[in-house]
Amino acid sequence: MDIIREKLKLLPDNPGVYIMLDKYSNVIYVGKARVLKNRVRQYFHSTPKPDKVMRMVENIADFNYIITKSERDALALENNLIKKYKPKYNILLKDDKTYPYIRVDLRERFPGFYVTRKVRKDGARYYGPYMGGVSYKDILEILQLTFQIRLCHTAMGEKPKRECLNYHIGRCIAPCAHRCTEEEYAACVKKAVNFLEGNYKDAESLLKEKMLSAASGENFELALDYRNKLEMLSKLEARRITSLSNFLDADIIAYTTNSLYSAVNVLITRKGVMQGGTSYALEEAHSSDAEALSQFISQYYAERLPPSEIITESCLEGERELLEGFFKEKYDKSVKITFAKQGVKAQLLSMAQENAREYLEKSVDKIKHKDDMTVNACKRLQSILGLEKYPRRMECYDISNISGVDKVGSMVVFIDGEAERSSYRRFRIRTVEGANDFASLQEVLKRRLSKLGTGEEERFPKPDLIIIDGGKGQLSAVKQIFADMNIDGLELISLAKREEEVFTLSSEESVKIDHRDFSLKMLQRIRDEAHRFAITYFRNLHSKRNLESVLSQIDGVGKKKRIALMERFGTIDKIMSASEDELARTEGIGPVLAKTIREYFEGQI
Repeated sequence: MDIIREKLKLLPDNPGVYIMLDKYSNVIYVGKARVLKNRVRQYFHSTPKPDKVMRMVENIADFNYIITKSERDALALENNLIKKYKPKYNILLKDDKTYPYIRVDLRERFPGFYVTRKVRKDGARYYGPYMGGVSYKDILEILQLTFQIRLCHTAMGEKPKRECLNYHIGRCIAPCAHRCTEEEYAACVKKAVNFLEGNYKDAESLLKEKMLSAASGENFELALDYRNKLEMLSKLEARRITSLSNFLDADIIAYTTNSLYSAVNVLITRKGVMQGGTSYALEEAHSSDAEALSQFISQYYAERLPPSEIITESCLEGERELLEGFFKEKYDKSVKITFAKQGVKAQLLSMAQENAREYLEKSVDKIKHKDDMTVNACKRLQSILGLEKYPRRMECYDISNISGVDKVGSMVVFIDGEAERSSYRRFRIRTVEGANDFASLQEVLKRRLSKLGTGEEERFPKPDLIIIDGGKGQLSAVKQIFADMNIDGLELISLAKREEEVFTLSSEESVKIDHRDFSLKMLQRIRDEAHRFAITYFRNLHSKRNLESVLSQIDGVGKKKRIALMERFGTIDKIMSASEDELARTEGIGPVLAKTIREYFEGQI
């Protein structure tokens, strides 16, 4: 605390970001401040604080800060640092779903309509998000059926392409084959955009006409498909809130807390239609509801295009200007933040508040149980095995091969007891001959540990604990690597599958953890995940190698054509069952070679 007392005296009056550290120098909290001196000192005053803030303060051993030009810059930096460090006491949207949007760039000569889950500041239009039982696939199919626009990425050039199947079945007017003029295609695009903006009448009448035509021609399966599409349009219409403007694009965000846990509910309306909603359970260490809600909103829209309006709690009044400036800078878009007190917008906010309260009440026990399975399991593992430090970042390694062929290794990462899939890595064994798992394991660990102390350590941080799938032999093999590379300050254990024994470097005897203990269940989860990840990679390599060897037996199918077939079909079974026409549409194949391939496989049956 002496260090903290001295640093508190030196805090500046500038805006910026402060970073709280525990005794192991792990980042446990990141916050922004209009005035760093005032904000950081509040944590260490003797004034009463919520329990969750007190728990965080008890773990602070040091802090750092970064001065920024403005509070808006501090908000952006806070977001980046939270993504980077994933601090224990910040709001983390770990279970967040990124819903799909439909993207169209009207600046192109012949715009295509594509699905994406990332909204970019690129001048294109984005429609969505699609959620709550409305499938983006159905929306795209309706666009094709009724307006004959293109969904493919075919390059448009001076030379016409060959018409694809969509042209022949009336789903595209084939601008790539010069079957329409730029003006004719633009008229189709205009109608499709009109549909995406909530005007369904044209699509409804066209679908009805097609349904009746299919039924009169006794094509009942197709007629049923058209009927299903009409029902989906009815579902969209039923979600329209009649008292709302057809032009209202708004997210309604409500926050509630019970002092220990918090919840947020987000309801989404587009063009006056209620799209759906999602609730988030939070455990954070903010000193006020406004601070918590402000951080949630800035993180939530870090990867999403905000609507024209956000209707939310009045406690956020002091943050309105900051957040509106953040949206303007990030997305070059004016977003209005509204604190509704009456009328239909207030009713929508009340609905979101009720959803947030309901979610909080029903999720608290689940969250506590989740802590037992994750953070508390890490703490218990530290105690049982006598680890020097809390194992926040755990890495587990496994090897997979059959008779020494296609040898691969996997590395999976758990942070605070939860899978961190973006940090997983896989290795193709380069130097080991035959089926030698010990040597393969040593190669993988050498390649991984060589990142420590280099410029790549930021991407591959030093783990607190390395877990090996295996027994004493595997542990000894990795221990030898530690000695050869002078690795210290890094804990190492192995988990033997037969008896679920844990071997450590500090004892010849294994540690047997009760099979009901959450810490053992966590070790089993990370071990099984490493095994699954290694097996999946091995199977992909093995099937591709087998596929390539089969294709190499066919006259006229060289390396480039094998790659084209593998990229298009993926498996040998799909190539074997493909028709001549499907094979011929593969780049570089054509009708003659397609017939040769088809005849080859028919001769193998």
